Amino acid sequence: MAQLEHIEAIEKRLWSAADTLRANSNYASNEYFMPVMGLVFLRHAYSRYLNVKDDIEAGLPTRGGKTRPLTKEDFSQKSAIFLQPKAQFDTLVALPDSVDRAKAIIDAMESIEEDYESLRGVLPKNEYQELDNGVLGQLLRTLNPEELKRVSGDVFGRIYEYFLTQFADQKAHDGGEFFTPVSLVSLIANVIEPTGGTVLDPACGSGGMFVQSARVVERRHENPTEKLTFYGLEKNATTIRLAKMNLAVHGLEGDIQKSITYYEDPHELLRKADFVMANPPFNVDEIDADKVKSDPRLPFGLPGVNKKGKVSNGNYVWISYFYSYLNEQGRAGFVMSSQASSAGRDEAKVRQKLVETGDVDIMAAIRSNFFYTRTVPCELWFLNRAKPEAHRDKVLMIDARNIYRKVTRKIFDFSPEQEQNLLSIVWLYRGETGRYLDLVAGYCKRMLAEGAACFTMKDDEGETVEPLPDFIGALATLRGAVEPFLKTLPKDASHDVGAIHESPLCELDDAIPLFKVDVDAFRKTVSEQQVAWETQKTTNGELKKAVDRLAPLAETSRDLVKQTDLLYKLICRLIEICENECDAKGSDAWASRDITRARKATDEARALAVGQLKQVRYFWRQAHWLTERFPEAKLRDVVGLVKLVDRAEVESNDWSLTPGRYVGVAPEEEDEGFDFEEALRDIHVELEDLNAEAVQLAATIKRNFVELGV
Repeated sequence: MAQLEHIEAIEKRLWSAADTLRANSNYASNEYFMPVMGLVFLRHAYSRYLNVKDDIEAGLPTRGGKTRPLTKEDFSQKSAIFLQPKAQFDTLVALPDSVDRAKAIIDAMESIEEDYESLRGVLPKNEYQELDNGVLGQLLRTLNPEELKRVSGDVFGRIYEYFLTQFADQKAHDGGEFFTPVSLVSLIANVIEPTGGTVLDPACGSGGMFVQSARVVERRHENPTEKLTFYGLEKNATTIRLAKMNLAVHGLEGDIQKSITYYEDPHELLRKADFVMANPPFNVDEIDADKVKSDPRLPFGLPGVNKKGKVSNGNYVWISYFYSYLNEQGRAGFVMSSQASSAGRDEAKVRQKLVETGDVDIMAAIRSNFFYTRTVPCELWFLNRAKPEAHRDKVLMIDARNIYRKVTRKIFDFSPEQEQNLLSIVWLYRGETGRYLDLVAGYCKRMLAEGAACFTMKDDEGETVEPLPDFIGALATLRGAVEPFLKTLPKDASHDVGAIHESPLCELDDAIPLFKVDVDAFRKTVSEQQVAWETQKTTNGELKKAVDRLAPLAETSRDLVKQTDLLYKLICRLIEICENECDAKGSDAWASRDITRARKATDEARALAVGQLKQVRYFWRQAHWLTERFPEAKLRDVVGLVKLVDRAEVESNDWSLTPGRYVGVAPEEEDEGFDFEEALRDIHVELEDLNAEAVQLAATIKRNFVELGV
């Protein structure tokens, strides 16, 4: 599993194993939280250590035949942490049960803190004394699977974020508000695109904004530690520890101060920040108006004070602060309650002044269920102090409420492609047509690559597999395993037993050769289109033609999915008839074990082939989604999605910045456009989530009965 996109299964398995240990112990989620995150941190530090160790050693100077020892400076230059032998994860995993694992882990954490001042007092230590020695041993082994020893890339950084996600869902710390969903943070980072300078997050939580900013820089093949300086404010001491660990896990450092941002500005970055990113608490009504009324970070004044002397709603305090931190070239992106964009009275006056600066750049509406701790919808605000003159009096309104992917029954996010498609709207708005065209071309090329992979590809273990040919072969093996018994059945249709199996058998035997013909035609078309793509022009007109040209191939892949599933259903129906109606299990000609094994292999081959075929149409649909909405490769108003609104229209709508108020309602799709595959996927996600909840509920009930002595 060398690629990041293949680690979802590992993430889920690691979490499931770790959470099962908690469920079978006496620990609450909040007691288990920091020790587990500390071990994930330690495991990731070890991965980064191993990844760079050989290169460092190869370049070490020698004198008199002796090589200079490794130092922490060697590893810092490679964005990794130097680990003494006692802090290396394999050392801890190998400890026998007779050794006090808690003490060993504490010693490991202390050795890291001694070497790295930025982590002093940050890593969990005493928390491990609360965990059973056996549970610690199982946790260490759980977080050290063999498959993760072969991976490359920032896999454990992803796993760290995944564990933060899961603990946020459990509200294991600070009500879960320490964590902003990765897809929202990533979208914010990629819209404001930090290139270099100061990045401030005045409500930094676990530091996700900094991590995603660094990734934007890394994609340009630049070093984020050289380009960006991170400053954060956070009121919760435990959350600060999480943030510093999160930065360290990704090879980053930042100055994160404990502070109540409403009243304090320890970094003194007023009008100095290049980039501001944040997800502040929504709708706070506890800010002391007297303490902030003269704050220079409120250039538009207070948004209203209630009878108790408190700011009626803190949303516009945050918005004003974010704006005031920006320098003359600065950009900001932040999450805000959907109530704020159309709030009335004093808040509307502040919003009017903000719009009149010309610095409100983009507004994006996000549907509910993107957060782990609240189901309300939200909006992403983007400010730009250096907007081009042509856009000074305009605001780009994007309604993304109909764009989402179901993760669980309760949680939604953006797929990577959905995020890219939203970003492409911003690119067109900024006149970056080349990036839009590259995305369309990339989808087409990916579609053809996925089509070729239907015939040969590398699996997660690096082995070569042939999804469609393998399915055909597995089906033939299963059909051959059934054949000896079929030969024992009477051919005369007047015999009931003989007639029962004939229909599915004939249908199967007729369908197999037709399927083979269609597969060969699909292979030929993919090859032809790949050849044609070698001379493909990437102007907008030519790319539109290419997307249209590839449409039949996308539909063929969908047809092959249906055929693949049908063939498997037919052979299964035949087997069931033989067993249930023809007493196959009582016949010497029926090799039950071989048939069961072959049936399982066929189903696995079917799943791989179907999954691969679906990728072909999926990537074509992404290209088509873009070219259908923006046929001229220029920004245009799309009902229900996007509209570029001028200030006069905003003023006539009470200075509202709610995208849905301007873009209109998207027309309903016709019935034939209904995506059954997507609907079935959503049903599967919901069923899987309900099953998981049922298991958790059963475990809780069982534990309660045990505690009650029932």
